[in-house]
Amino acid sequence: MKKLIYLFIASSILLFSCVDKQANTPNSDKATDSSYFDYSNSDDQKTGGIKMIPIKTAKGTFNVWTKRMGNNPRMKVLLLHGGPGGTHELFENFDGYLPNEEIEYIYYDQLDSYYSDKPNDSSLWTIEHSVEQVEQVRKALKLDKDNFYLLGQSWGGILAMEYALKYQDNLKGLIVSNMMSSIPEYEKYAAEVLGPQLPENVYKEIKAMEAAEDFGNPRYTELVTQHYYTKHVLNMPLDEWPEFVNRSFKHINPNIYIYMQGYSEFGVTGNATLKGWDISNRLNELEIPTLMIGGTHDTMDPKYMTWMSTQVKHGRSLTTNSGHISQYDDPEAYFSGLIQFIKDVDNGAF
Repeated sequence: MKKLIYLFIASSILLFSCVDKQANTPNSDKATDSSYFDYSNSDDQKTGGIKMIPIKTAKGTFNVWTKRMGNNPRMKVLLLHGGPGGTHELFENFDGYLPNEEIEYIYYDQLDSYYSDKPNDSSLWTIEHSVEQVEQVRKALKLDKDNFYLLGQSWGGILAMEYALKYQDNLKGLIVSNMMSSIPEYEKYAAEVLGPQLPENVYKEIKAMEAAEDFGNPRYTELVTQHYYTKHVLNMPLDEWPEFVNRSFKHINPNIYIYMQGYSEFGVTGNATLKGWDISNRLNELEIPTLMIGGTHDTMDPKYMTWMSTQVKHGRSLTTNSGHISQYDDPEAYFSGLIQFIKDVDNGAF
């Protein structure tokens, strides 16, 4: 899950880019005929695809930020970011892959996340409220079973699975990226497999600080950042991490993150509300086409992610050579598998 420590990582500026699907297709005039980037006469043309969607809650009505990229009446992917309290920014490299396939996708900052309203009311920081928030966004964007793909990563994966369990009739396809269906199993994997892979003295020191709840200790940040993040979050040195990832973690809302996830790198701490969450025995209720994506170096057990794909009625598994942020760590495998799934579902080949 997205970690609070990333608030200490610096950011710079992202350059947006996208590739014209037909640029490398000789003797084709399809590019001039494409309506993918034609926003004319749409209600979000003036804002470049941005919509502030009102969300009704027991504590009042608040606005959440969304931004549509492209236009495809049959393939629309709503992106659920991690955290809790993360931002849509972690998905920004989708710009380099999905436009080339003319797949529409929608960035979305959940309530209390970066561009959206921040009521800062913990009574709204529940799975149940988050599910209903997604449903209100779906209705506002006119997504339905003929075009609606839901992709959730990390905490967003929890939210995507919970949404599908309640509202799968609204979905065309479900993608769960880098999230197990059981917090206890995630904690077990982190404590029994990933932790012991660290140098013994490093892991011992980390666990001692966790036992003392000394999470604000700069030494904790140093050890976890140098030895854990560079293997299991992004499998590369920190100085090679991309700007959009650093910026995303800089913008995490720590209040909601701590309330739901806690502080630890190896599980949900204290009385954080995600403690004990487990819907593994309900996966067989999901009948829609489902893609489970894991990484060989992920904070989530890739074998468990593969197992999850066998528990749903119509599942597929994709394992990338990556850490937790698979879309950047191994984009070739991630996006080829994601695009293939979306198109197979769309053309009835899944």
